Parts: sequence; C-alpha cells; structure tokens
Amino acid sequence: MTGTVLGAPDIARALTRIAHEILERNEGHESLVILGIPTRGVPLAQRLAARIAEVEPGFDAKANSGSLDITMYRDDLHRQPVRAIGDTTLPSAGIDGATVVLVDDVFHTGRTIRAALDAIKDLGRPKAVQLAVLVDRGHRELPIRADFVGKNLPTAKTERVDVHLEEIDGVDEVLISGKGTKAGEEQR
Repeated sequence: MTGTVLGAPDIARALTRIAHEILERNEGHESLVILGIPTRGVPLAQRLAARIAEVEPGFDAKANSGSLDITMYRDDLHRQPVRAIGDTTLPSAGIDGATVVLVDDVFHTGRTIRAALDAIKDLGRPKAVQLAVLVDRGHRELPIRADFVGKNLPTAKTERVDVHLEEIDGVDEVLISGKGTKAGEEQR
C-alpha cells in the first residue's frame, strides 16, 4: 500500500514555515549557513536559503548555502563499502562562528545526522548547529532531535517514507508505503 502524504503545495508551505522559524529562532539571518545533506537535502537547503532571502533581502542565498557530504563518516560503510563520495561545498567564509542549519529530507534513526555532526567537526567550529528536516518519521536510535520539522509522520518500522523532489525526480511529493526493506538496506 502506497499513499501520498505531502504534495507540492504542502512541501512549499512546510519550507516557507521552516524558513520563518529559522529566522525567528536566530533573530534574523546574521551568521546563518544552510547546508544540505545529499541527496535530497541539498535542493531542500537551496529552497530554504531562497525563502530566507525573500524575507531577509540582506541574506545571500547562494553565498550562504552549500552541501555536506557525509559518506566517509557513516557507520554502515562496513555493510555497504562501495559508495560514491560527493562534494562538500561551504561558503567562502567557512563555518567558524556561524550558525549552521543542516537540512535533510527524512529524519529517522539519527545516524545520518550523527555522521553530519562528525563531518562538521572536521570543517570548523560553528557557533551552533541546528537541524531542519522535511519529514520526521520517528524511530530514533540516537539522542538527536530536529529543531525544525516540516511534517511529523509517525510510522511503523515496516513502512518506508520516500521524498521526491522536482530537481531530482521531476515531482514534489512525499510517499509512504507499507513495504519493508530488504536485509542490509537502509530504511528511510
């Protein structure tokens, strides 16, 4: 069984709300850096940065956003050792003293975010690190929580959450299916 839980308008509204929440929590855009976690966290981060720039004209979306590859920081490399290493792109000023907002599509066990925190530690010393996710599906294995959530989506462990984005998949939607994952496959 598969069903759409968020369509394009829902995703747009969630990102607009998250952008406003980020600005409110941080009292503006000063020192904000928006970093997406590949794959779908990157276009979400770009969209969030663009929305922040719409509200705060002094915020340069392109100059203050980027991507954070976490491949070599993952704790499951021994299970799936063949992975392509992606690019990490940071603002020219780096992340020292910045408030870094990590952006990802689906927040599940917390292991991806733990890897992202390890990667950030090797890149600099931000003032703070915050987490924005489109979907929080629960089932945390590590004591990590999101600061900004587009949609809390309680799921069974056997269900799968898939995010499709226009930039990658040609459509904006979030799907949930009752199908479990194969042994050794990461569940989203």
